[in-house]
Formats: sequence, structure tokens, C-alpha cells
Amino acid sequence: MKAEIIPTGTEILLGNIVDTNSSFLANQLSLLGIDLYFISTVGDNHERLLHTLRQAWMRADLIITTGGLGPTQGDITREAIAKLLGEEPKVDKKLWQELQNLFSHYHGRIPQGNIKQATVIPSAQIILNPIGTAPGWWIEKDDHLIVAMPGPPDEMQLMWEEGILPRLRQKMTGAIILSKIIKTFGLAEAKIDELLAPFLALSNPTLATYIKPDGIYLRVTAKAQKAAKAEYMIAQKEADIREILALYIWGTDNDTLDSVVGTCLKAKNLSLATMESFTDGLLSNTIANSLESSAYFKGGLIACCNEAKVAFGLDPHSIKRYGNESSQIAQAMAEVVRKNLHADIGLGIAGTMNPCEKAGNIFIGLNSDKFKRTITRNFPGNRLRIKQRAVYAALFELRKILIEEV
Repeated sequence: MKAEIIPTGTEILLGNIVDTNSSFLANQLSLLGIDLYFISTVGDNHERLLHTLRQAWMRADLIITTGGLGPTQGDITREAIAKLLGEEPKVDKKLWQELQNLFSHYHGRIPQGNIKQATVIPSAQIILNPIGTAPGWWIEKDDHLIVAMPGPPDEMQLMWEEGILPRLRQKMTGAIILSKIIKTFGLAEAKIDELLAPFLALSNPTLATYIKPDGIYLRVTAKAQKAAKAEYMIAQKEADIREILALYIWGTDNDTLDSVVGTCLKAKNLSLATMESFTDGLLSNTIANSLESSAYFKGGLIACCNEAKVAFGLDPHSIKRYGNESSQIAQAMAEVVRKNLHADIGLGIAGTMNPCEKAGNIFIGLNSDKFKRTITRNFPGNRLRIKQRAVYAALFELRKILIEEV
């Protein structure tokens, strides 16, 4: 079965909202063994939506639309599907009564415009919306399946899980597609491409790379008749990749660098404290995002000026000697915050940026009774991008130390 997703809404094309529905559905379809070939975003224009639907009809067996099922004039998905199939939409009296009852319970009298949400074409089966007023459609016609769902992600996902997925599972008897994400840091995408060149040419399992703020992700995807076989194929390929990139792999799938570091700290019964200047609190915020961070994170100090650094305990003569942002200052920050907050490990970040070159020099200091480590990195990008990379570089280096030396 070949699928196409059609997210609708001019607000998506304008960038006012991010289309998270398509990424959710793409993942769901792969788990069912359904090949997704196209995602075609279209605005609130009847002719363009109808044209997109006709294209999808020609090249896909399963068409999934999201959005355009509301009560306003801009909600045109129902009308476009009706036109595609040559059917006349009519008000379903039972559905209209149910909508009126729902509104009266929560909002009072229902606006007359909501009657659009009770219109149905003969070939459509209604999919109830447990948390909204826009019901979905399930249509099987001429060896095609059309699924229309509302745009709000919470409504769409619940409708998918309760009303759509069970039906699709009954129809599907084909292959299973599974994926695993392997997360790396410290190598450029081109270098990874070079090291893994033999694997990138394979058709099953496939290997794809993409860039994220916390490194380069590798997605291994396998297709097989049974899940166990696909899992075995992925495990074999992962082992090959780990043999080549072992030093740079820090996690998989839903792992985050802060959670991986937190797990290591908890396992070794160690505490961490941070002090940062260039990153303006992003480091401590990232570490504290974990629900369990209070078990190992003592806290973070933000010192954006020399007066703050001195107030927190840095030697003013060191600042004068080495400059306010340097590798020596990063190490001094790590030592000062470790002692001030009585932590086992101190982590300091300092840095400078050249706006003209759009690049930044990052200095990372790691300090404990057992080790002292200073790392210097240069990252391209705007200030936010460089701050993000600095934070992830610091966490990556801390993870290495925790695994190798502590």
C-alpha cells in the first residue's frame, strides 16, 4: 500500500504553525508497513486542494488529510473530497443532533455554522472525535482509502489511535517497517558519510543521516515480513556502525544528552554544578529539564560579566591575565562552582563570538578531585546555534569522562 499525506491550512504554508501531524503519521505508517511516498501541504484554497487530491488519487492507495474539518468558510476538506468523488454532501441529522448536544453541555447554543461538521457524503463513514467537534471520515472507494482527520494534533492523534489505527491493522497483512535512531556528536556529516559509505548504498536496511543541534543522527530502517526479522536486521547494522563510530555515539531513539549524563551521574552517585558565561544559563536549563535532575544537579551560576565572576569567587588577577573568556577561565569557573556548591564535578563554559565571521570559540572546563579537563571548540552559526552546540559539546565531554575515567 502506497500512502500520501495532505496537511491542509494556509497557516502551515505561512509558517505560523509547525506541521507535527505529518511526522506523527509518517512514523505510524512505517510501523504498519505502509510506504509513504509524498507529503503534500496545501493552503485553504478549494481548487488547489482538489488538484492535490486528484494527484494523490493517481499515485497513492491511501490518502490521509489533516485539517479543514472545522465550521468556518476556510474549512474546505469535506467539500473538496466530495468533489473528487463526485458525491453530494448532505446533513446527517443524527450527527447534527449529537453536535448540538455536545455544544449545549459545554458551550451553550451551537452556532449554525457548525452544521458543516455534520455534512457527510454517501461513501463516508463517520469517525467520532472524542475531544472535539470535527468528526473524521473513512472512505473506501474504487480500491482507494481516504482518511480525513482534524488538524489539532491532540484531536488528530486520539482519533488515529482509537478510530483509524485498529481499522488499518485489520486491512494490512504486508511487511513491517522499523527504524532506529543512532545519535552521534563530534564528527561532521561529511566525515560520517565517508566512514559509512558502504552502508549508505544499501537498500534494506537503509541508512540515512541528518543534522540536529545535538549532533548527527543516523536512521537505520529495515523492512521485513515480521517485526522480529526487521529488529534483527537493524541490530546487525547497528553493531557494524558502532564498530566504526563507537567513540562518537552517545545515545539512541528518545535519549537526550542531558538524560544520558544524568543517568551516568546517578549510577555513580555523583553530583554536578555548573557555571557559565557565554551560554547565558542554557546549560543549567538543559540539565535541569530532566524530572530527576534534583538527584544529581546542585545548581548553576550565570556570570555574564567580570564583576559576577569575581563575586562568585574567581581571582580577578586570573581574569586580567587570561581574559574574561578563555580556557583558563572556563577551568577556573568549573573549580569555583564545584567548591561553592559542594558538588563532585564542576562544569564551566566560556566563549567568544565574531559576528562578522558567524563563528564562536567555546571553552569548556571540567573539574573534580580526580580530574581536570579543558576543551576548546569552534562552531559556526548564529549566536543561538553556537550556544546550543556549546552546551551539547560540554555534556558530550562530561559523558565521555564519566564513562572512561570516573
